[in-house]
Amino acid sequence: MTLRIALPSKGRLMEQCFAWFAGHGIAMARDGAARTYAAVAEGLEGLDVVLASAAEVPQALAEGRVHLGVTGSDLVREGLADWAEATPEWTRLGFGHADLVLAVPAGWIDVATVDDLDAAAAAFRAVHGHRLRIATKYHRLTRDFLRRAGVADYVLVDSQGATEGSVRQQTAEAVADITSTGETLAANHLRILEDGVIHRSQATLFAARAADWTPEARRTLAALAQRLALPLPDAIAHW
Repeated sequence: MTLRIALPSKGRLMEQCFAWFAGHGIAMARDGAARTYAAVAEGLEGLDVVLASAAEVPQALAEGRVHLGVTGSDLVREGLADWAEATPEWTRLGFGHADLVLAVPAGWIDVATVDDLDAAAAAFRAVHGHRLRIATKYHRLTRDFLRRAGVADYVLVDSQGATEGSVRQQTAEAVADITSTGETLAANHLRILEDGVIHRSQATLFAARAADWTPEARRTLAALAQRLALPLPDAIAHW
């Protein structure tokens, strides 16, 4: 059995993955002759590359359909409750950077920190009779962050479209959204809280505990680790 690795299937993230592996002597390219999402790899025998959307990679890892996968660390942490046990990190790749942040209307001049938001949320509930709404697609990460910060008087509402437009559309009072530059948030008159970074995401190489780790797959993994000049984390080495 080969060692299967899932990579993002399109765009700059795929190109950066290919370039990263090429920098370690493993050339990859999309298989133009295939109708399915596939890529070819040269430079390491026994490595099978499959392409999937970045959002699909966490589930493929969790189900053991691939041994390794590259995707944003935000997607794994949001999608898998037990990610550290089921899909531990091997290494961070240094590209695909984006931050999940908590942002409020720019006009809320007295709300600069998460503590300020906690006080504003309590006041909002007292005045309006319902909890302050925070729009997001990242419910797990946002909820965990706010719980650690001691914020209680809020409710998360699912963002069906562009999260940064939720305040203007009056479906939320604040947002938790992913951003690379903050420009889109600013364009929608939103301001990131001073301590409002929930998670700093980047492209990360993960391993799948549920995969079929045959002796052949383990040998290929060891060869890959040598090629990448990276030690295997204990959680992976002892599977």
